[in-house]
Amino acid sequence: MNFDISFIPERTSGERSYGLTMMMDKGLSLKESEHFIASSAPFTDLVKFGFGTALITRDLKEKVRLYETAGLKPYFGGTLFEMFFVRGQFDDYRRFVKESGLNTVEVSDGTIKMEHDEKLECIEILTKDFRVLSEVGTKVKGVELSNEVWVSNMKSELEAGAWKVIGEARESGTIGLYQSDGSANVDLINDIMKEISVNDVLWEAPNKAQQTMFIKLLGANVNLGNIAPGEVVSLEALRCGMRGDTFFDGLPDEFQSRKL
Repeated sequence: MNFDISFIPERTSGERSYGLTMMMDKGLSLKESEHFIASSAPFTDLVKFGFGTALITRDLKEKVRLYETAGLKPYFGGTLFEMFFVRGQFDDYRRFVKESGLNTVEVSDGTIKMEHDEKLECIEILTKDFRVLSEVGTKVKGVELSNEVWVSNMKSELEAGAWKVIGEARESGTIGLYQSDGSANVDLINDIMKEISVNDVLWEAPNKAQQTMFIKLLGANVNLGNIAPGEVVSLEALRCGMRGDTFFDGLPDEFQSRKL
């Protein structure tokens, strides 16, 4: 804060366990990553190398070290895990992650057929060496999971050792947690909240309307992911009532009469 103004929501800080922001890196250059860190590192916790881009990212190890040195937690997107797993190269995946200098990994099954017991076994193995994020939901349009399966999978994956479970939405925000028009799948979100601690869920929310919905529902310290690099500061402003969408949310009753 550049000035101490009253009635700003209290945000978690330092090495947060909740109130997390995950930025999606879809191919930033090393210099662009440096610029991102300069502007946005205090408001960022996790950086996901989107999709399978880690296989073609230039200066990969240098980027990982850059993010780690800035206090961020970089990791490879779940699609990369699936690419290795479907080819029977799980051990190669673990070696690639280690050689790249990562401490965090993502396990997902959004594109491939995978028995849930297989996924749980992968989580258990990876937790011996890494902090594990486990994504629930499918990336394939028309392939639906019941709300009961969503909740059951989230529970069992946390029990297997996942640090957080991720609610799938893709970078488009039109699947999983959301309808095809980007509106929230309210029944699913409510069912998850009934059974899972909201601090254990990282909600993918690439669009401002989705971010606003979760902040209004769960407060400034909701975990949000798939945020574009240029939107991290804007999201922090949204969390803190510095944009019109959340302007009055943290203000006392005596200020509400000023609302248009």
